[in-house]
Amino acid sequence: MFSVPRHIFRPPRVRASVDLTRQYSRSQDPLRDKIVYMTSSRGVNVLHDPLLSKGTAFTIDERERLAIRGLVPPRCQDMQQQLLRVKRNLSYCETPLSKFIFLSALQDRNETLFYKLIIENLEELAGIIYTPTVGLASLKSHSIYRRSRGMYFSTQDRGNMSAMVYNWPHDEVDVIVVTDGSRVLGLGDLGANGMQIPIGKLSLYVAAGGIRPRAVLPVVLDVGTNNESLLNDPLYMGLGHPRIEGEEYYSFVDEWVTAILSRWPNVLIQFEDFKHPHAYNLLNKYRDRITCFNDDIQSTSAITLAGLLASLKARGLDQRDLANERIVCVGAGSAGVGVCEGIIDCMVSQGKVKSRQDAYRRIWMLDQYGLLGNSAVAAGDPTRIVQGPQRPAGSLDARQLCYVKDDMADRMSLEEVIERIKPTALLGLTGIAGVFSEKAIRTMAKYQERPVIFPLSNPDTHAECTAEQAFKWSDGRAIFASGSPFKDVQLGNGKIGRTNQCNNSYSFPGIGLGVVTSRASRVTSEMFLETARTIADMASSSQLKEGILFPGVSQLREVSMKVATRVCAVAYEQEVAQARLKEGEMLENLVRDSMFTPEYVPLVNHAYH
Repeated sequence: MFSVPRHIFRPPRVRASVDLTRQYSRSQDPLRDKIVYMTSSRGVNVLHDPLLSKGTAFTIDERERLAIRGLVPPRCQDMQQQLLRVKRNLSYCETPLSKFIFLSALQDRNETLFYKLIIENLEELAGIIYTPTVGLASLKSHSIYRRSRGMYFSTQDRGNMSAMVYNWPHDEVDVIVVTDGSRVLGLGDLGANGMQIPIGKLSLYVAAGGIRPRAVLPVVLDVGTNNESLLNDPLYMGLGHPRIEGEEYYSFVDEWVTAILSRWPNVLIQFEDFKHPHAYNLLNKYRDRITCFNDDIQSTSAITLAGLLASLKARGLDQRDLANERIVCVGAGSAGVGVCEGIIDCMVSQGKVKSRQDAYRRIWMLDQYGLLGNSAVAAGDPTRIVQGPQRPAGSLDARQLCYVKDDMADRMSLEEVIERIKPTALLGLTGIAGVFSEKAIRTMAKYQERPVIFPLSNPDTHAECTAEQAFKWSDGRAIFASGSPFKDVQLGNGKIGRTNQCNNSYSFPGIGLGVVTSRASRVTSEMFLETARTIADMASSSQLKEGILFPGVSQLREVSMKVATRVCAVAYEQEVAQARLKEGEMLENLVRDSMFTPEYVPLVNHAYH
């Protein structure tokens, strides 16, 4: 375990207010550990506040103190009885979307009960509140809208954002997840409908990462949409104009960032589902100025790297053999490039490559036109005829150009690339179903005993291949991980093809918890590398032998706690942590104690007190 060395002392961040008046006692004195929440609300305002409401669980004394006696059924029922009712009603929901709507309604009226349900049933419900169901909910968000959650900043709010931030009712916000809805999962431009993604992400921040529900804020930047079906839909709730671009766009985002920091200067901002090149441009603009990261670029990279490192162990190799891998990445957008940059970072840190340029030679990248290669090579081969559209001249940016292979023909197909280089690992970040063809996987399996196949696009309907296809076409030998969950595959003869969910739900909650706990002023690249290494070491030898790379989704809180502990350690080692810790204090204990646990606590009205 990591303890704070003598020389590290940082001034603490002063909390503007506290969610619960909780004091942690090292002696575990039950009187000192008692939790009470003071509120100025009374009557129906208590019942209508999802952060305060207990539904039928208010005690007789609380009903009297809070002026709600007679406003709820007379019998007091504890949380377990409430969970019984909720589970029974949830079981009546026949489709994932109907379950999503039911759970959203529960979250809107009683967040404590909602998170208790989610935490106790993470394996079953993570896929409902997050991917893949959140994708369908985003598509239909304007149709299933019931109650506002989070904040919307639109182009009609320019010049007013610094005042608008004070409309949010909570003085303390630890984590903001923000999107402009321009690239929602693999579904494209969904405009203001993208709000479901920050809500889902923050639900996992609370359930898996232990961030307090009162301290999270989902945000949509409504800069318009280019989605014609939404623009023509009378129920669409975003502004009905095309997306703003260029300097107008970046000026808008800058006003929003300035407004947010004016009220919450220490908040962690997670950029989510921004299209290329905005995703990289915003990250590069703000990463060294504020506490922020891009989930699609950085935490997706961390969990993918964790999967590759674990797959090395599953194949009887060492994690330090990463530089010997031959990796094909299909998808050259912000997610694809971000994932590969994380892999490159790890190769360089291991010291097994001569330079970063040498590491780039280990990865072959394809976009919608084919391999990023050398057009001169293709032009010099009269027998080579490339079908399909030409890649526009100058369309590759500086990051993508790093992956261009000068010795291979431009726009080679996936099948040609696999036959040529015989890759050990195949990554998919295209958002297009079926990109991994039967020929591609069978060719790969011809050269690799255990081909590593990661179709990472979300939701599951946009995965590059299904689990069943990967195992069928590799004769059951694949090491498989996907962005959205797939069921294990029965291979016959009593054998099972194990599937893994290589999703950033394993990485971002712990990263956020570590940053918030340490009060880190920056989110550094080393934090993501440590996240990957930590997760890669969590599967046992027997699990790896079966092809299981990660702990189950039910263990997300344990994963987050371990990741957060290492992120805290990195924050202190790199001197970006601002929280003051006692000499010798164990970070693991600090992280564990800081995690939110959904429990009903006594409520006292200020006036009554």
